[in-house]
Amino acid sequence: MGRTIPSFRRATEIERAKWNLFRQELDKSERKMFDEMMTYPRMHNAAGVMACKPVLLQPIIMSIIFEHYKQLKNMENETFAC
Repeated sequence: MGRTIPSFRRATEIERAKWNLFRQELDKSERKMFDEMMTYPRMHNAAGVMACKPVLLQPIIMSIIFEHYKQLKNMENETFAC
């Protein structure tokens, strides 16, 4: 019997663990930011599941980029509202 494919949520946690050595080399303040950034894919699990990309890192990175884009748009709107 073949292996079952892990859920997108579980697969993102596996991918996150692969980046642990990178994370360990960051300053403590940067680690906190890195951890925060890596929570964004969880916020977009449904979209990540539907992306069906063979390279798992693609929907993870897109989730992070999308979240940063939303934050920039909110900052832009606040700036022009003043």
